[in-house]
Amino acid sequence: MTSNRPAYRAVADKIRSAIEAGEYAPGAQLPGDMTLASQFDTSRATIGLAVRLLLAEGYLIKKGRNYAVSPLLKKILRDANVRYRKSKREQGPDGAPSRGAFASEVKALGMRAGSDVRVDRVAPPARVAELLEVSADEASVLSRARRMTADDVPVQLATSYVPGDIAFDSALENVDTGAGGMISRLAEMGHAQAEVTEEINVRTPTPEEIDELQLTEDARVYELLHVARTAEGRAVEVAIHVMPTHQWTLRYGWTLDGQDT
Repeated sequence: MTSNRPAYRAVADKIRSAIEAGEYAPGAQLPGDMTLASQFDTSRATIGLAVRLLLAEGYLIKKGRNYAVSPLLKKILRDANVRYRKSKREQGPDGAPSRGAFASEVKALGMRAGSDVRVDRVAPPARVAELLEVSADEASVLSRARRMTADDVPVQLATSYVPGDIAFDSALENVDTGAGGMISRLAEMGHAQAEVTEEINVRTPTPEEIDELQLTEDARVYELLHVARTAEGRAVEVAIHVMPTHQWTLRYGWTLDGQDT
């Protein structure tokens, strides 16, 4: 103990500071437990607790039987004020064509966006069925489930659901939906999204999410429920996003009319 602070937290502070100072570069392998224990004059158990904390914070990643500095030390900015604009979906920050807002957000960090996509016709979860006004007892929606990465680091699980009468036998069933992604294709099909609502909760990850996102049990994730409606009020997409809190900054903005200030 040092000034009533647990020893492992003091060690984690020092390793974290070294990472932030560039002494350990992104992707660099961390010295082994015995080396670190000798360096900080502590036990391997203390090093283990410090490493676990830094894993949960996102400073370290597991690399085989060892640990390395995460390539993703800066948070991805998910700016809801601009991410749904056509220009942001279809064009990255460098002016090159983009496959959607996520790709542009990752490219803004100088990283490469990746996405493993699974497309299925499914019976939706009850909450999704209610929002889309479809049946929860039959394959009434198209599901687009993605595991998304930044330079091969998993950063998000996202599943979008679109009513079958819109999505079945359309370009939305292609794994690659082209420039601008699914939102641009919906607009071309006459279902442009005009209103979006999002609900955000923070929770512990499920065992499956821990595995898919390479998290520790100490980590926390945002669960974001996204509902998009047309100008006529029809819900045409419900998406559930799961994002590690240490990897993302969520930004929202409002215009106030000033009448109640």
